[in-house]
Amino acid sequence: MSAQTSVVAGQKAPAAFVRRERIRYRWAYLFILPQLLFFIIFTMYPILMSYVYAFYDWSGFGPLSNFVGFDNLIKILHDEQFWNAFRNSLLYMAAKTVILMPATLIMALILNQAFFKGKVFYRTVYFLPVVTTTSIVGIIMKFIFGNDQGLVNELLMALGILSEPVPWLGQAGTAMLVLIFVGSWKFFGMMMVYWLAGLQSLPGDVYEAAKVDGASYWQTMRSITLPLLMPVAAVILLLTVVNSMHVFDLVKTLTNGMTVLCDGNRRSVHL
Repeated sequence: MSAQTSVVAGQKAPAAFVRRERIRYRWAYLFILPQLLFFIIFTMYPILMSYVYAFYDWSGFGPLSNFVGFDNLIKILHDEQFWNAFRNSLLYMAAKTVILMPATLIMALILNQAFFKGKVFYRTVYFLPVVTTTSIVGIIMKFIFGNDQGLVNELLMALGILSEPVPWLGQAGTAMLVLIFVGSWKFFGMMMVYWLAGLQSLPGDVYEAAKVDGASYWQTMRSITLPLLMPVAAVILLLTVVNSMHVFDLVKTLTNGMTVLCDGNRRSVHL
């Protein structure tokens, strides 16, 4: 009986076989080691140290010497700017999710049709913002929305929609709208690809059976496509929520932080 058969049968594997397996898997660990080191240094260590820094009055430089316990937590819970930023973060996340979930599904359904021409071109166009650096997107959009001679103001005034320029990034309401629009535009292609992957994984024989039974497109959509897409929809929803909370780079480059003049007071739009 071979060594492999002995292992399957539950018997003790020969020492030579175990040694060979350990050597083979050792190479696998060696190839994983660089990625593991980068993950520990640049992901796990900063996450763990952020909890440590929370208990110190620390400027970001020098040793950790002034331990303050939970004072930082108590202070931030009574900070109006923190709660304002928290509300704005939730508003941004909710608006982006409500817009993207149905819009990207509709576009994925269109691109998934067999008769639709130019699928690869449109998928590429919609996915380009995803691979573009967020800071670059923020800087470009700042020039488009951020001044009186911006492209949006010039276009709307030329069409007669506006009589004077709108400070899109100069007031809280419009600044949030611009953030939601830009964030949704940038993540649109990623969500659309997720929906396309879900649609293309659905079993074709179910649709053939529905077609034989005389089901219309909308009946098939309501009774087959949408129910089968629910697990994929749950994953996409989770990814959208997580992505919406990682918006610092876009806010920083687009609105510089952002503190704007609102109702006579300096008020944080988003932190």
